[in-house]
Amino acid sequence: MLKTHHGSCHCGAVKFEADIDLDAGTGKCNCSICTKKRNWSAQIKPDAFRLLTDPAALEEYVFGSGSAHHVFCKTCGVSSFGHGYVEEIGGAYYSVSIACLDDLTPAEMAALPVQHMDGAANNWWNAPEVISHM
Repeated sequence: MLKTHHGSCHCGAVKFEADIDLDAGTGKCNCSICTKKRNWSAQIKPDAFRLLTDPAALEEYVFGSGSAHHVFCKTCGVSSFGHGYVEEIGGAYYSVSIACLDDLTPAEMAALPVQHMDGAANNWWNAPEVISHM
């Protein structure tokens, strides 16, 4: 069910709201940056995301093809969302960190459906052999 969720970074300098159907699924990837960040996210279209604080509180990191903008708080370093454009997944997107959604309880998080993606092998539509570390 589509619901407006509220989220933030650790220090509260970055706040956002996003319309997300968490029942549609969340994702964990084993690519180099997602593994190191322990990324767990839900993807939405750009019009479903609203930054509620000054964009000056943000910094971003872009690497490789430049298709993904890894955004983080300048103060605490937490990456509460990112955005980019990848044709294979439907074009423009925002990726919202599940751990940064302030209105979810741990029990609600634990019940979310998760798809594991083998980004390390560019095999995005399949799970890697080992997922227990993700």
